[in-house]
Amino acid sequence: MALIDTPATLPGPAPAAPVGRRAEPASRTTPAAPERRATDHGEQRSSRSEKVNRLRAGVLGANDGIVSVAGLAVGVAGATTDTRWLLIAGLASLIAGALSMAMGEYVSVSTQRDTDRALIARTREQLATQPEAEHDHLVDALTETGIPPDVVESVADSLERHDALGAHTRFRHNVEDDAVVSPWGAAVTSLISFAIGGVIPLVAILAAPPVLRLPATMAAVVAALALLGMASATLGQANARRATLRTIVGGLLAILVTYGIGAALGVAMA
Repeated sequence: MALIDTPATLPGPAPAAPVGRRAEPASRTTPAAPERRATDHGEQRSSRSEKVNRLRAGVLGANDGIVSVAGLAVGVAGATTDTRWLLIAGLASLIAGALSMAMGEYVSVSTQRDTDRALIARTREQLATQPEAEHDHLVDALTETGIPPDVVESVADSLERHDALGAHTRFRHNVEDDAVVSPWGAAVTSLISFAIGGVIPLVAILAAPPVLRLPATMAAVVAALALLGMASATLGQANARRATLRTIVGGLLAILVTYGIGAALGVAMA
């Protein structure tokens, strides 16, 4: 009897519980994780494009506000010493310039956005009607980026399986659907930055006595442009010295030219 009962006491197959525990991690792995990572990457790319767009609009608006208002105010100061005319001309330049800058940014960015969206729509339609020809175009575009010819077909196939529209718009046209920026952000940023930039030379020229208006305005413009150049270089991670020197030289040249024209007109009208 002992010999018969012995096999029943031998170790049997592993219990089911460990098998279930080993399979449990696989059940926790959801196929949506790559999609979430792709979505997060697209959101980051869109946010970065929006920030770059606003930085560009802010720098351009502030620079234009400083130079435009200073140039007009200095030009008027070269023709007359009447503070009232300086104030009227400066405020008119400030208001009109800010509104014009905002509208220009809105129209410009809207046009670019509409162009990008129309291109994306055409690409989507062409992918549906002539996928073979579009695939060849993608292969050519990828080949131009330096991908070896022996693997470029497999790379193109992989990209199209993952996101055909995104692959074609990104690598063929350098346009991404999630990176199309809003024109309102650029318009508001330009409006505010132009107004802030234009106030600086206007206050300087109104506060200084007539004999010191030109040097006071030039000093205020140089300081404002230097700060703007350093700020834009820091935010854009560019060369601060080059950006600062470029903005200062360009602004001073514009102001000197308008002052010379204003002085000439003042002498001619005297």
